[in-house]
Amino acid sequence: MASDQRIYRASTTAPVNIAVIKYWGKRDPNLNLPTNDSLSITLSQSDLRTHTTASCSSTYRASTPSDSLLLNGKTEPLTTPRSIVCLRSLRALRSKLESENPELPKLSTYPLRIASSNNFPTAAGLASSAAGFAALIRAIADLYELPQDPRTLSVIARQGSGSACRSLFGGYVAWDAGVREDGLDSCARVVASRSPWPEMRALILVASAAQKDVSSTAGMQTTVKTSGLFRQRLEDVPRRMKEMERAILMRDFETFAEITRRESNSFHATCLDTDPPIFYLNETSKMAIRAVEAMNKEAGMAVATYTFDAGPNCVIYYLEMEWNFIAAKLHVALKGKEGWPKGSMSDLSGLRMGNERVEEGLNSGVSRVIMTSVGEGPISVQDHLIDEHGKPV
Repeated sequence: MASDQRIYRASTTAPVNIAVIKYWGKRDPNLNLPTNDSLSITLSQSDLRTHTTASCSSTYRASTPSDSLLLNGKTEPLTTPRSIVCLRSLRALRSKLESENPELPKLSTYPLRIASSNNFPTAAGLASSAAGFAALIRAIADLYELPQDPRTLSVIARQGSGSACRSLFGGYVAWDAGVREDGLDSCARVVASRSPWPEMRALILVASAAQKDVSSTAGMQTTVKTSGLFRQRLEDVPRRMKEMERAILMRDFETFAEITRRESNSFHATCLDTDPPIFYLNETSKMAIRAVEAMNKEAGMAVATYTFDAGPNCVIYYLEMEWNFIAAKLHVALKGKEGWPKGSMSDLSGLRMGNERVEEGLNSGVSRVIMTSVGEGPISVQDHLIDEHGKPV
């Protein structure tokens, strides 16, 4: 019988998610088990996504006997402990299918070639690892034709990158920390799809596309060991989770906005309380906070709120009906920036920020703008990054 010479491929796009209740701290670093629950909003893939092709073939053994990854055109190792545990788990699931059905090709024994690309800066505080591992897990699961549902796959994705488990779903997604030592109950679940609250929007002010000085993994480990505020934060999160889930289901933006900004502030205060302190925010970040505060003060209500992950980029959440007010306020500061709407807003010029220092700070510090909305989970696509001969496209 001739050996299997076929090139097998599957491709997936996966989204970024931005947490409004932050994951920070691990109760088990080896299994990537968090110290607290978290909750995020999945963003539209038309604006932020990772595109990954997973391929395998017996013919790869001759040239690349081990697994390989091409990320944004650059060869990266697939030998990190996190990558290894994910690939091992997926191969074990495929191997089980093969043992149950001897007619299936032995894909679990073939080397993997992975090609992946982002349409946003990598490692700059825009949740690139979440989208990356979610795309990796989903693409390989499709390649292996695994029957497991996204919730089960989220347990695997979590071991690659904690927040990746949330990027396997669309809409508003919670990650339950779980209590089991083996971590099988530490997985993601959908709080609400994007449909019930379609008016939610996100405006991302990219303050820096540079790689972070302190990675999230290293930062949270140091925080757990040294921060006195960390324990207080753990006590507050369960209450905030309940209030946030209720706010989302009730479409209560006022409560959503307050919890989001307070949670972001609490997270970064904990980072500052770490020894040595961790500075993820910069001067541009502070100007963005001032801008949101000024808009809400003038409106006399919460028309916008802000959150920052482990990086300086500000994510401003708002409802679609408030766009004209928010755009007019930020127009002078962001006019001409990549991603900002072109054209004049002279009819709303009377609504300027009124704070030249904030306007100048944003204008000089923001490199680009990303306007997006609530989005869907991973999508299987036929646009492959590896051709039918096993070569990168």
